Amino acid sequence: MTEDTTIILVHGFWGGAAHWSKVIAELDRQGHRNVRAVELPLTSLADDAGRLRKMVAQQAGNVVLVGHSYGGAVITEAGDLPNVTGLVYIAAFAPDAGESPGAITEQNPPEAIASVVPDSDGYLWIDYEKYHESFCQDLDAEEAWIMSVTQKAPLGSTFGDNITAPAWRKKPSWYQISSADRMINPENQRRMAERMAPQKTITLDAGHASLASQPAEVTALILEAAKA
Repeated sequence: MTEDTTIILVHGFWGGAAHWSKVIAELDRQGHRNVRAVELPLTSLADDAGRLRKMVAQQAGNVVLVGHSYGGAVITEAGDLPNVTGLVYIAAFAPDAGESPGAITEQNPPEAIASVVPDSDGYLWIDYEKYHESFCQDLDAEEAWIMSVTQKAPLGSTFGDNITAPAWRKKPSWYQISSADRMINPENQRRMAERMAPQKTITLDAGHASLASQPAEVTALILEAAKA
Protein backbone atom coordinates (compact mmCIF):
# COMPACT_ATOMS: atom_id res chain seq x y z
CA MET A 1 0.00 0.00 0.00
CA THR A 2 2.16 2.88 1.29
CA GLU A 3 4.83 0.82 3.03
CA ASP A 4 7.64 2.35 0.97
CA THR A 5 6.81 5.67 2.65
CA THR A 6 7.75 6.34 6.26
CA ILE A 7 5.30 8.45 8.23
CA ILE A 8 7.04 10.54 10.89
CA LEU A 9 4.77 11.99 13.58
CA VAL A 10 5.88 15.22 15.24
CA HIS A 11 4.34 16.32 18.54
CA GLY A 12 3.88 19.87 19.75
CA PHE A 13 4.08 21.77 23.02
CA TRP A 14 2.69 20.20 26.21
CA GLY A 15 2.86 16.66 24.89
CA GLY A 16 5.37 14.10 23.70
CA ALA A 17 5.49 11.39 21.06
CA ALA A 18 2.95 9.34 23.02
CA HIS A 19 0.24 11.85 22.11
CA TRP A 20 0.16 10.02 18.77
CA SER A 21 -0.67 6.62 20.36
CA LYS A 22 -4.20 6.36 18.93
CA VAL A 23 -3.09 7.41 15.45
CA ILE A 24 -0.24 4.89 15.57
CA ALA A 25 -2.70 2.15 16.52
CA GLU A 26 -5.08 3.19 13.73
CA LEU A 27 -2.26 3.21 11.17
CA ASP A 28 -1.33 -0.29 12.32
CA ARG A 29 -4.91 -1.52 11.95
CA GLN A 30 -4.90 -0.23 8.39
CA GLY A 31 -1.68 -2.05 7.56
CA HIS A 32 0.83 0.80 7.75
CA ARG A 33 3.61 -0.04 10.22
CA ASN A 34 6.39 2.07 8.71
CA VAL A 35 5.83 4.79 11.29
CA ARG A 36 8.10 6.77 13.59
CA ALA A 37 7.28 9.32 16.30
CA VAL A 38 10.08 11.75 17.08
CA GLU A 39 10.64 13.08 20.61
CA LEU A 40 11.55 16.76 20.48
CA PRO A 41 13.60 18.59 23.12
CA LEU A 42 11.35 21.70 22.85
CA THR A 43 14.33 23.93 23.62
CA SER A 44 14.40 25.93 20.37
CA LEU A 45 13.08 25.66 16.84
CA ALA A 46 16.63 25.02 15.61
CA ASP A 47 17.11 22.17 18.11
CA ASP A 48 13.74 20.63 17.30
CA ALA A 49 14.19 20.90 13.53
CA GLY A 50 17.69 19.47 13.86
CA ARG A 51 16.38 16.45 15.76
CA LEU A 52 13.71 15.84 13.13
CA ARG A 53 16.18 16.19 10.25
CA LYS A 54 18.34 13.46 11.79
CA MET A 55 15.38 11.10 11.93
CA VAL A 56 14.35 11.90 8.35
CA ALA A 57 17.91 11.28 7.16
CA GLN A 58 17.82 7.79 8.70
CA GLN A 59 14.92 6.69 6.48
CA ALA A 60 15.70 4.80 3.30
CA GLY A 61 12.71 5.89 1.22
CA ASN A 62 10.16 8.67 0.98
CA VAL A 63 8.93 10.41 4.12
CA VAL A 64 5.67 12.15 4.99
CA LEU A 65 5.93 14.51 7.96
CA VAL A 66 2.92 15.02 10.21
CA GLY A 67 2.96 17.87 12.72
CA HIS A 68 0.52 18.62 15.52
CA SER A 69 0.36 22.09 17.08
CA TYR A 70 3.92 23.52 17.33
CA GLY A 71 5.04 20.38 15.49
CA GLY A 72 3.69 22.11 12.39
CA ALA A 73 6.35 24.80 12.76
CA VAL A 74 8.98 22.08 13.10
CA ILE A 75 7.96 20.27 9.90
CA THR A 76 7.76 23.65 8.15
CA GLU A 77 11.39 24.33 9.10
CA ALA A 78 12.77 20.81 8.59
CA GLY A 79 10.61 19.58 5.70
CA ASP A 80 12.90 20.77 2.90
CA LEU A 81 14.91 17.52 2.77
CA PRO A 82 14.77 15.80 -0.63
CA ASN A 83 13.12 12.57 0.58
CA VAL A 84 10.20 14.45 2.20
CA THR A 85 7.26 14.10 -0.18
CA GLY A 86 4.45 15.65 1.85
CA LEU A 87 3.52 17.65 4.94
CA VAL A 88 0.40 17.08 7.03
CA TYR A 89 -0.71 19.70 9.54
CA ILE A 90 -2.98 18.61 12.40
CA ALA A 91 -4.41 21.70 14.14
CA ALA A 92 -0.92 23.06 13.65
CA PHE A 93 1.16 26.15 13.12
CA ALA A 94 2.34 26.70 9.54
CA PRO A 95 4.37 29.92 9.77
CA ASP A 96 5.76 31.75 6.75
CA ALA A 97 9.34 32.99 6.42
CA GLY A 98 10.25 35.35 9.25
CA GLU A 99 7.13 34.39 11.20
CA SER A 100 6.87 32.56 14.53
CA PRO A 101 4.11 30.64 16.30
CA GLY A 102 4.05 33.42 18.87
CA ALA A 103 3.48 36.12 16.27
CA ILE A 104 0.63 34.12 14.73
CA THR A 105 -0.94 33.62 18.16
CA GLU A 106 -0.83 37.34 18.92
CA GLN A 107 -2.87 38.10 15.78
CA ASN A 108 -5.86 36.16 17.14
CA PRO A 109 -5.23 35.01 20.72
CA PRO A 110 -6.87 31.67 21.54
CA GLU A 111 -9.53 31.20 24.16
CA ALA A 112 -7.25 29.36 26.62
CA ILE A 113 -4.16 31.58 26.40
CA ALA A 114 -4.51 32.54 30.09
CA SER A 115 -4.08 28.88 31.06
CA VAL A 116 -0.44 28.97 29.91
CA VAL A 117 1.88 29.96 32.76
CA PRO A 118 5.69 30.29 32.92
CA ASP A 119 7.81 28.81 35.70
CA SER A 120 10.92 30.33 37.27
CA ASP A 121 13.18 28.50 34.79
CA GLY A 122 11.54 29.92 31.66
CA TYR A 123 9.42 26.89 30.75
CA LEU A 124 5.76 27.25 29.80
CA TRP A 125 3.12 25.00 31.31
CA ILE A 126 -0.62 24.63 30.99
CA ASP A 127 -2.19 24.96 34.42
CA TYR A 128 -2.79 21.36 35.49
CA GLU A 129 -6.33 22.06 36.65
CA LYS A 130 -7.17 23.82 33.39
CA TYR A 131 -5.50 21.38 31.00
CA HIS A 132 -8.71 19.45 30.25
CA GLU A 133 -10.81 22.48 29.39
CA SER A 134 -7.96 24.16 27.50
CA PHE A 135 -6.19 21.44 25.53
CA CYS A 136 -8.56 18.51 25.14
CA GLN A 137 -12.11 19.28 26.26
CA ASP A 138 -13.46 16.48 24.03
CA LEU A 139 -11.55 13.73 25.86
CA ASP A 140 -12.72 12.08 29.07
CA ALA A 141 -11.49 13.42 32.38
CA GLU A 142 -9.10 10.58 33.16
CA GLU A 143 -7.30 10.75 29.81
CA ALA A 144 -7.07 14.53 30.07
CA TRP A 145 -5.63 14.31 33.58
CA ILE A 146 -2.96 11.85 32.42
CA MET A 147 -2.06 14.23 29.58
CA SER A 148 -1.79 17.11 32.02
CA VAL A 149 0.45 15.22 34.44
CA THR A 150 2.75 14.04 31.63
CA GLN A 151 2.81 17.33 29.69
CA LYS A 152 6.18 18.32 28.25
CA ALA A 153 6.84 22.01 28.73
CA PRO A 154 8.73 24.05 26.12
CA LEU A 155 11.18 26.82 26.80
CA GLY A 156 9.15 29.98 26.41
CA SER A 157 11.67 31.47 23.99
CA THR A 158 10.91 28.69 21.48
CA PHE A 159 7.50 30.25 20.87
CA GLY A 160 9.18 33.29 19.32
CA ASP A 161 11.62 31.49 16.99
CA ASN A 162 11.09 32.44 13.35
CA ILE A 163 10.84 30.14 10.34
CA THR A 164 13.60 30.60 7.76
CA ALA A 165 12.37 28.92 4.56
CA PRO A 166 8.90 27.33 4.87
CA ALA A 167 8.80 23.85 3.35
CA TRP A 168 5.08 24.14 2.55
CA ARG A 169 5.94 26.59 -0.22
CA LYS A 170 7.68 23.73 -2.07
CA LYS A 171 6.13 20.50 -0.78
CA PRO A 172 2.54 19.23 -1.13
CA SER A 173 0.58 19.78 2.06
CA TRP A 174 -2.62 18.72 3.82
CA TYR A 175 -4.32 20.51 6.71
CA GLN A 176 -6.80 19.54 9.43
CA ILE A 177 -8.58 22.39 11.19
CA SER A 178 -10.03 21.91 14.68
CA SER A 179 -13.09 24.16 14.82
CA ALA A 180 -13.37 23.99 18.65
CA ASP A 181 -9.66 24.54 19.31
CA ARG A 182 -8.90 26.62 22.41
CA MET A 183 -5.09 26.60 22.02
CA ILE A 184 -4.67 27.74 18.40
CA ASN A 185 -7.47 30.03 17.30
CA PRO A 186 -9.46 28.25 14.56
CA GLU A 187 -9.42 31.48 12.56
CA ASN A 188 -5.62 31.36 12.55
CA GLN A 189 -5.78 27.74 11.40
CA ARG A 190 -8.07 28.64 8.53
CA ARG A 191 -5.83 31.50 7.47
CA MET A 192 -2.70 29.36 7.54
CA ALA A 193 -4.42 26.60 5.58
CA GLU A 194 -5.74 28.95 2.92
CA ARG A 195 -2.42 30.61 2.20
CA MET A 196 -0.58 27.30 1.76
CA ALA A 197 -3.18 26.09 -0.76
CA PRO A 198 -3.10 22.46 0.48
CA GLN A 199 -4.04 19.40 -1.52
CA LYS A 200 -6.90 18.96 0.91
CA THR A 201 -8.29 20.68 4.00
CA ILE A 202 -10.67 19.01 6.44
CA THR A 203 -12.42 20.58 9.43
CA LEU A 204 -13.22 18.50 12.50
CA ASP A 205 -15.48 19.51 15.38
CA ALA A 206 -12.64 18.90 17.80
CA GLY A 207 -10.50 20.52 20.45
CA HIS A 208 -6.77 20.99 20.11
CA ALA A 209 -5.97 17.31 20.71
CA SER A 210 -7.82 16.05 17.62
CA LEU A 211 -5.12 13.41 17.16
CA ALA A 212 -6.50 11.80 20.34
CA SER A 213 -10.20 12.63 20.12
CA GLN A 214 -10.70 11.81 16.41
CA PRO A 215 -7.80 9.52 15.45
CA ALA A 216 -9.67 7.74 12.63
CA GLU A 217 -10.31 10.96 10.73
CA VAL A 218 -6.77 12.23 11.35
CA THR A 219 -5.31 8.91 10.21
CA ALA A 220 -7.37 8.96 7.01
CA LEU A 221 -5.88 12.33 6.07
CA ILE A 222 -2.35 11.10 6.83
CA LEU A 223 -2.80 8.00 4.69
CA GLU A 224 -4.17 10.09 1.84
CA ALA A 225 -0.97 12.12 1.91
CA ALA A 226 1.18 8.97 2.08
CA LYS A 227 -0.60 7.46 -0.93
CA ALA A 228 -0.21 10.68 -2.90
